[in-house]
Amino acid sequence: MDFNFSDEQQLLADSVRRFVRENYSFETRREILRSPEGWSRSLWNELAALGLTALNVPEEHGGLGASPVETMLVMNALGEGLVLEPFLAAAVLAPALLAKSDSDSTKALLPAIASGERIAIVAHQEQQSRGELQYVTTKAEKSVDGYVLDGYKAVIAHAPAADDLLISARIRGDAIDADGICVFRIDAQSPGVSIKPYRSMDGQMTADIELKGVRVSSSDLIGGEGDGFTAIECAHQIALSALCAEAVGIMKAVVASTVEYTRSRKQFGQPIAKFQVLQHRMADMFIQSEQATSMSYLAAIRCVDSEALERRRALSAAKVVIGQAGRFIAQQAVQLHGGMGMTDEMMVSHYFKRLTAIDLTLGDSDHHLARFAALPLHRS
Repeated sequence: MDFNFSDEQQLLADSVRRFVRENYSFETRREILRSPEGWSRSLWNELAALGLTALNVPEEHGGLGASPVETMLVMNALGEGLVLEPFLAAAVLAPALLAKSDSDSTKALLPAIASGERIAIVAHQEQQSRGELQYVTTKAEKSVDGYVLDGYKAVIAHAPAADDLLISARIRGDAIDADGICVFRIDAQSPGVSIKPYRSMDGQMTADIELKGVRVSSSDLIGGEGDGFTAIECAHQIALSALCAEAVGIMKAVVASTVEYTRSRKQFGQPIAKFQVLQHRMADMFIQSEQATSMSYLAAIRCVDSEALERRRALSAAKVVIGQAGRFIAQQAVQLHGGMGMTDEMMVSHYFKRLTAIDLTLGDSDHHLARFAALPLHRS
């Protein structure tokens, strides 16, 4: 199998890295992080001008229709700079979900996502879901002219930035049934929608969303009535692959910055990089990052596999390996930086927080390890 990237793919990766290098210095990022919004609209517009917001939108809707490999390369570069704009949520997960639908609401929204004009955020996770995508208690009751939504969505990344929310709700069945789930597009300012923002452990904006008697029309139903789970699962698997790629980009940046630091930090009259025990630690960090890179490739290749079992196995395996690698690399980096490694004045502390948040996103390592163990080796 050829793991070399094409000239176009390499150009894409280089362009995004150049954007990060020119626009995302450590101080610039800290200023954006401290702002009330927690992200920059102007930088989001620049990402759109580069065509990145159109990357995962189908060509027939004004996008580029790129593959998960291109998304992986972009997420590697954005991860290296710890970019705060809602790319994963708004330019990967949302268009992946909408692309599974042929409704008029979808057709109207996708071109606006591609251009960066509107930000759509998927609000699916609930307080008791624990990584189980089929767990939905938010209710959708039929009305004369559409539906009425009631429920609560928890820990929705970048929800405060949303122009549109893509809400999952149950029209029938029990909380853990895969059948009976719908997806609706609603305006984030609709009556009955209460967005409660807060900062997550990595400082990024997150929110809980309460829905009380929110009325939506039948035209705002995305896909068929009650059969939304397949689209939700497929979209989250694409997003999980992208999340793994972000983690790999961060890990490579952590390893590089740690090696550089140990070359400049001196003890007993010489750089600590010359101490053999620390060289062994950094070698272990490098090995872990390379293993994580390989699993990220697997996730990117398999996340759109036609066989659901193969997708699930590959993505859970990748999340486990990358979660464990991220934890090891982040902990070692902080130790090698000493006490300064835990302060906001050092980039390594921000890397540490983001890697920890990634491990807890879309199911943590323990969840995916149990899921992988429970899956059959071959489809029956």
